[in-house]
Amino acid sequence: MVHLLVSADQFDLEGLISSPYGPGRKQHILEVLAHYERDVANLQTYSRGYPTPPALRAMSKQGALEGAGWSGFAGATEGSDWIIRCARQPDPRPLWVLVWGGIDDVAQALHDAPDILPRLRVYFIGGPNKMWSVHAYHYIAQHHPTLWLIEANSTYRGWFVGGRQDGVWANDGFAAAALTGRGALGDFFTTQLGGRIKMGDSPSVAYLLRAKPEDPTSDGWGGRFVRTWDGRFTAFQRLTTTADQVEAFGVVEFTLPLPEGVTRAADTRMVFDNRIPALGEVDGGVIRFRFSPRDAKVWPYVIRSAAAALDGQAGAFTAVQASLEKVRQPSLRQPNWWIDDPAPVAAEGVHAGAKSVSRWREEFLRDFALRMERCRSPKP
Repeated sequence: MVHLLVSADQFDLEGLISSPYGPGRKQHILEVLAHYERDVANLQTYSRGYPTPPALRAMSKQGALEGAGWSGFAGATEGSDWIIRCARQPDPRPLWVLVWGGIDDVAQALHDAPDILPRLRVYFIGGPNKMWSVHAYHYIAQHHPTLWLIEANSTYRGWFVGGRQDGVWANDGFAAAALTGRGALGDFFTTQLGGRIKMGDSPSVAYLLRAKPEDPTSDGWGGRFVRTWDGRFTAFQRLTTTADQVEAFGVVEFTLPLPEGVTRAADTRMVFDNRIPALGEVDGGVIRFRFSPRDAKVWPYVIRSAAAALDGQAGAFTAVQASLEKVRQPSLRQPNWWIDDPAPVAAEGVHAGAKSVSRWREEFLRDFALRMERCRSPKP
């Protein structure tokens, strides 16, 4: 949010929406805007493009409070309605939606107003966010496959993994050296994460600052991407073993028979890796679970249920990187869908595509630091 606000003169901001997952709410957006309000007089001496605090507060909206259920949509929210309203404005430019958390409000907006699809350009910080909003993601992929979307599952990690990491450019040195004393926003920033930078959502902002936004294959601060491929969804009608493989960052679905006498979910969930719950959905004589594995590794799971016949059933599967055969065949069904570059030369360790961000680390952090200087004092 701090990075977006000190760069806000570069955009025509339309909305700030609090969306799942986690405890974040509209109130937390307003708290950051209170710090911006203390710095805006200085910022506006550098550019008339900085929006006023009242305008930003008026466009701050509460999205869904919980993740969408099995269908991928639940009901209209203030946030989803605002996306629709903004997308329907008579403006020839596309509406960019930078998704830093769950993608639930985008899914709701598309469900309620599919006519807005051609206007949207979505940059989705996926990975763990996709894992927690898998139903909304799956709904969009299945029902709105022509959406223009960048799915950054690991590219974003280049903001804090790899690149130049010495001195002022280190994750644990940048905030103290470049942000402390830079207005209310700078001092606020240094209270987060013990003063270490992570900023895993900032690549979406940086993508619009330094790139050819309509061409995700071009180089820029927010990463370089390739067309997605088919076969990223895997369905099982049984419990699995480590011999069963699915695609990392794909979607895996389990359909299991309901034991005799069990007619509803009965507080049933499949717990992955002993920590991540996926609620069961009863559909006739079966119960279904859906999950998106965020890492290439073995994923064990166990069913926990109030129904004794289900409780304790367990299994595992292995998430692997997509095969080169898949990667070389861009999806015809999703012609405007982009994803992390799987080429080894673009990876930072295990993080596909991350080097397409980390290579610019000194450049984008230097730009951020210069913008934060605007908060300290008026333009000479």
